[in-house]
Amino acid sequence: MAQDSSSATQEVTGGLARYVLAATLARSSDGGAVVAIVLLATTSGASGWLAGILGACITAPHLLGPLVARSLDTAKDGRTVIAWACVIHGVTLAAAVLLFPVTPPLVPGLLLIASGLVGPLLTGGISSRLTAIAGPDRTSQRRAQGWDVATYGIGGTIGPSLVAAVSAWVNPATAALILSGATFGAAAVVRLLPYAPPATVAAEVPRPGRTLLMMVSSGPLRRTLYMTVVVALSVASLPITAVASTGELGVVPAAAGVMTAVYGLGGLLGSAGVMIRPLRTDADPLMTWLAAAVGIALCGAAIARTFPTAIAAFAIAGVLNSYFFASTLAARSEYSPPGARGQVFVWIGALKITAGSAGTALAGAFIAPAAQLPLYLASGLTVVAVVVSVMDRRGERLGGCRRSPRQRLR
Repeated sequence: MAQDSSSATQEVTGGLARYVLAATLARSSDGGAVVAIVLLATTSGASGWLAGILGACITAPHLLGPLVARSLDTAKDGRTVIAWACVIHGVTLAAAVLLFPVTPPLVPGLLLIASGLVGPLLTGGISSRLTAIAGPDRTSQRRAQGWDVATYGIGGTIGPSLVAAVSAWVNPATAALILSGATFGAAAVVRLLPYAPPATVAAEVPRPGRTLLMMVSSGPLRRTLYMTVVVALSVASLPITAVASTGELGVVPAAAGVMTAVYGLGGLLGSAGVMIRPLRTDADPLMTWLAAAVGIALCGAAIARTFPTAIAAFAIAGVLNSYFFASTLAARSEYSPPGARGQVFVWIGALKITAGSAGTALAGAFIAPAAQLPLYLASGLTVVAVVVSVMDRRGERLGGCRRSPRQRLR
């Protein structure tokens, strides 16, 4: 019996180690690709608007990710779908980079769109495999989700940093090709993840539109959806505000990079905290209170009037956002019907990325009147979402008619 338990523990540990490697490689490539493409275009003498369009070609299609996510739930082996997504991402990214100097911009633009379409499978799609790897115990699941949050943070840091370093040392094209190679490595490691049989027959897997309706009609998933979107939109204002507030804080403009880096470090510390002491509360109410904490941290960053207090506020915001993110991963895993889990992960992940892009754009638009205005607005929006979430849950309890997502799919 003890040997069986030890063997199971080793299997989970080994599977999780391979998962972390695959997710880090894939997300580093996904996070660094847009930086590499923009640098490639600008250093080649292309106009700023063309660089922006090419960058949008690889990021905007993430919103369409749910249209291809159904294959995760219908496939006999979801690992194959994700592995092919990694390969397609790598091939199209490399082809776009190599063809950029010798073809009209339309050709690399189309290739980048294809790369962006499979991008959500490298983020939310890979996350959907974690449930089968971590085992049925909730504590193990929550600890594994801390690792998952860490791979997002590491990938979002390593990818752009690698691009910056290699671009300075060699050129952006080489940096993009290295990212492309990373996705091939991710594809190989994904195939080594533990196998999980499909949760249901392909014919019973809902279409993307029906999955979205199910999410909206399910209280916990509905709250996961709009809380994730609101918080992603809100925290996206932090880097913009960091740049705009250096004058008021009495520091050089380069100090904005320190504040942003501290926010990222706080995120890694938060994910480590989840690994060491996994979240124990039910994910649904936990999301609400962690979102409230993020909103308070954003307000703290807005009212900071000295550089040290701003650093502390950014770090705390990073820690709390990681805890919030871990709670949303737990909600996606625990409240999704098994036959649509892959689609739920990709739907929420795609909308989160879109919200983050929108938040950056809106922060840039509102920054002119006052440097701290975007953070005040973001904090207020988060508080509104928290209040709506509390009222939503209370109304659901009073109604006494809560049905599970599984029931809604029948």
